[in-house]
Amino acid sequence: MKKLSIIIFLFCFIPNIVCADSRVNVKFNDCVDGDTAKFIMDGEIIKVRFLAIDTPETKNPKKGIEKFGEEASTYTCNKLKKAKKIILEFDNNSDLKDKYNRYLAWIFVDDSLLQQELVTNGLAQIKYIYGDYKYLDNLKKEEKKAKDNNIGIWNNNEENTLQNYVKNMDFKLKILITVGIILIFLIYLVIDKKYRKKVINKTKRKVKKEFIKQFKK
Repeated sequence: MKKLSIIIFLFCFIPNIVCADSRVNVKFNDCVDGDTAKFIMDGEIIKVRFLAIDTPETKNPKKGIEKFGEEASTYTCNKLKKAKKIILEFDNNSDLKDKYNRYLAWIFVDDSLLQQELVTNGLAQIKYIYGDYKYLDNLKKEEKKAKDNNIGIWNNNEENTLQNYVKNMDFKLKILITVGIILIFLIYLVIDKKYRKKVINKTKRKVKKEFIKQFKK
């Protein structure tokens, strides 16, 4: 048993082999997005997915650019580019790689945990938890603070308000709705009750059809 332990210990120090629960000094190579980056480890370029967090998307073809996605990417990229020292820590309770063959690790930038910074600033949320990860309790405390203070992704004050909805509405659609309302009002004033109802319903259908058409674009 003792011999086996020694063999495993030595195996961990073979170049390009990473053992769980180990810390490795790396160099920054390239930005990907808020929760993924490329580093140089033992002369090899590797892609690393930041363990235990998820930032809003910027490059997902289905989701597009999500709110605070660009801010998260910029924050991560700036931190990594300016870093004097970057350490990857591989958690013993996590898989070494994900299904996309990306390494899973804690990212320490100048001795500060990058995942925790992103969560503290409301640029990431805790996600993809499949074990009792080492710094998970720290992240939970910071996420609660961010939620309680409506920071970043947790600030929904401007979401789903009529003012914000109208502000982002297509200009032609605004004109169409305005003209439709005016026509309905004029029709109501000048024509008899029976014909009035018929024209109003026709106008409503036309406005609704155009409304749907605009939002399908």
